[in-house]
Amino acid sequence: MYRSRLDTDLNDVTLDYVSSINDDSEIAFYDIIGSQAHSLMLFQNNIITKNDVKKILSALENLKKQKFDSSSGAEDIHELIESLVIKKAGMASGGKMHTARSRNDQVVLDIRMKIRDDINIICNCLLDTIESLVSVAKNHQKTIMPLYTHLQQAQAGLFSHYLLAHADVLIRDFQRMYDTFERVNQSPLGAGPVGGTSIPIDRHSTAKMLGFDNIVENSIDATSTRDFVAEYVAMVSILMTNLSKIAEDFVLWSTSEFSFIELADEFTSPSSVMPQKKNPDILELTRGKTAEVIGNLTAILTTIKGLASGYGRDLQQIKSSIWSTSKISISALLILKSILLTLKVNEKQMKKVTESSNLIALDIAEKLVKEGIPFRVTHKISGVLVQLSAQSKKPISKLTLSEIKKSVTDTKVDPKIVSKIISNTTVTSSLKERKSFGSSGYDEQKRMISDRTQKINDYREKISKRENKIISSIEELTKQVNLMIK
Repeated sequence: MYRSRLDTDLNDVTLDYVSSINDDSEIAFYDIIGSQAHSLMLFQNNIITKNDVKKILSALENLKKQKFDSSSGAEDIHELIESLVIKKAGMASGGKMHTARSRNDQVVLDIRMKIRDDINIICNCLLDTIESLVSVAKNHQKTIMPLYTHLQQAQAGLFSHYLLAHADVLIRDFQRMYDTFERVNQSPLGAGPVGGTSIPIDRHSTAKMLGFDNIVENSIDATSTRDFVAEYVAMVSILMTNLSKIAEDFVLWSTSEFSFIELADEFTSPSSVMPQKKNPDILELTRGKTAEVIGNLTAILTTIKGLASGYGRDLQQIKSSIWSTSKISISALLILKSILLTLKVNEKQMKKVTESSNLIALDIAEKLVKEGIPFRVTHKISGVLVQLSAQSKKPISKLTLSEIKKSVTDTKVDPKIVSKIISNTTVTSSLKERKSFGSSGYDEQKRMISDRTQKINDYREKISKRENKIISSIEELTKQVNLMIK
């Protein structure tokens, strides 16, 4: 239909090569309502007649229920929908639908509407997952576990503290995604192919009808820029990287060597030959799919960086990367939420491992600091105590006074003070005395859980307002359409 300038139609091989029809199913609905808003605007500005708009809107409304045929011969969903409208409404009316717009502003309109909806879905999924982390943390404020640096046991901590750390990371993911919405929710409709139109349209009117906050003013920018796509996929890439980190922890901790956690059966798979296996395949796929999303971002940036100003058909290729990114991230969040809520935590094993290591070494050093001894001296004393513990194959708490004396050689520290501190220091006492803001101490858990719960509630209100604004705009558009076609 769009090849009137050329002598011949595309052959099957070429059509298959250039067509995006298989990728366009994701934006068919947006293309229809975008066309409805555009047609109403044309009528309201006396560019088409009431008879024309009634026929166009009626045809478009019928298409909302139709399943589109990918073998139609159309190059994309825009051509297909327009041809179906013309078939239904007739060329005299249907042929006016595309007045004062181009596929260039049309496709980016559809993409923006799709991404803004996906952002709201992801934001809600993020809040659900964060809420799950906080909920599980609330039940494990006294569950002792070792905390790690370099994958080596570092300090005694609490499982609630670990979960809240990831909740905070995902809150930042939410904030990034929430802010990205503002730059996505700008209407490009009416920018035309690249330089606008001489027909007296009202771009602000269509933007309002479709629930946009504003318009992308410059027509070149509106049709050819995809930085908002790159930003969206970049934010999701960061999110997926953070989910992959949780997945890696849970994969490690579900091994028999750790035995810290056990995944519910529905999130594992058996071996094809080894009946004893319970593989954390779902979490492994989260790691793998993270790589796919990062690959999508790379593909998008690589496409964009090679283009001159103005629309290029290369941009067609990034659509599948967007849809894939949205689908993967939404699924990953839904699955992680379910994994968290069905997770079995081996509290005894976590505590056993924590107490079998000399994780009170830093606490001993800090208590000696309170005796007025320089930290570098107390650090050395604790280091020697750990060395003596390893040599004697017993914990620091079991060292004799004669052994403790070796730790204070070349210092003026009384070994009896060190011995007394050791006898009064346990993993539990360490966590009771951990008072720094945001620490893994017992007291801080309750405060942080309460704070994160309030944040979740506040963010839900904000997302709800955004969603309701779009829903109300589309409902009003539908109402106007229905009034016109009665």
